[in-house]
Amino acid sequence: MPDEPTLGELARRFEDRLTDVREDIQQLGLRLDKKVDRELYDLRHEALTARVTTLETLREKDTEKLVATRRWLIGAVIVPILGILLPVILLLTQGTGS
Repeated sequence: MPDEPTLGELARRFEDRLTDVREDIQQLGLRLDKKVDRELYDLRHEALTARVTTLETLREKDTEKLVATRRWLIGAVIVPILGILLPVILLLTQGTGS
């Protein structure tokens, strides 16, 4: 009979297990408190999707503005400069060739 635990040892082991179970239940409760509700998750996801869509739209508009600015720069600045410089260059090259 020396292998069998005494009643005191059984009571201590039972109390230890009961304490472990209580701690596990508390940890589960804390994890459940941190868990995000599905509806809240869906709302946040929809808001994030809308924000990304808005940012993509703004990016496309910025790209269009950049293209328009480049076209304006070419049309309003570079072409007139070439229109002025090209005849001058042609006259200078023809003048030295004659």
